[in-house]
Amino acid sequence: MGTVHDNPTPAAEPALPELAGPARLVAALSPVMVALMDELAQTMFCAKDLDGRYVAVNRVFVARTSARSRRDVVGRTAHDLFVPQLAERYARQDAEVIRTGRPLRNELELIRRLGGTPGWFLTSKHPVRDARGLVGLVSVSQDLHESDADDATMDSMARLVAAVEQHLDGPLPTTALAALAGCTPDVLTRRVRRVFSLTPRQLVLRARVDRATTLLTETDVPVSAVAAQAGFYDQPSFTRTFARLTGETPASFRRRSRA
Repeated sequence: MGTVHDNPTPAAEPALPELAGPARLVAALSPVMVALMDELAQTMFCAKDLDGRYVAVNRVFVARTSARSRRDVVGRTAHDLFVPQLAERYARQDAEVIRTGRPLRNELELIRRLGGTPGWFLTSKHPVRDARGLVGLVSVSQDLHESDADDATMDSMARLVAAVEQHLDGPLPTTALAALAGCTPDVLTRRVRRVFSLTPRQLVLRARVDRATTLLTETDVPVSAVAAQAGFYDQPSFTRTFARLTGETPASFRRRSRA
């Protein structure tokens, strides 16, 4: 009768190194991707751990803060680097991405540039995972400058912007915008994306908020009248939208702009 041999116990897989939160995020990031982000000229990039601490940023990001170098940014949080209104908005966005595990894509934001000048940015945030789970997120914010385009496109967009400014107090569906620009809705969408990096709807929303910020800064018009003159349905919807895009209410924006 043959001898029965027990099956050998399979070798245990090597244990993953125990890394702290920031180190886990750094390990999960592609070094090539991080290096590539530093080549961007008009886009802010950062990576944050689950506690909201920056572990990687590019040069554009540093330039938008009061810090002098990356060393002054890494390890700090948004509340250390930005005004409270911006920091709180970033924290809400981060919490939603981390809670749901879903990306935030193309969020239109009015951000005060270095020196206090407000500028429009398009922000996206994606969760980052390693073998154990969620370790943080990465974020990019593109500075929205008008792009170069052919003469026909730029002429069409110039006429569109002027017409939008004249019709902000009423509804502006894409079909109406296309008629104002003298093109079809499909052509309009392509041209607006090419020149402004926005959808037609986002372009109108940006124009409405731009008018509202001008009225809030340069006049004493009541907030309810600002909402109407900027083309919002009512004051509550204006306040909600304005706060989502700027991180502060119309009233607080007015106070801070005059301080």
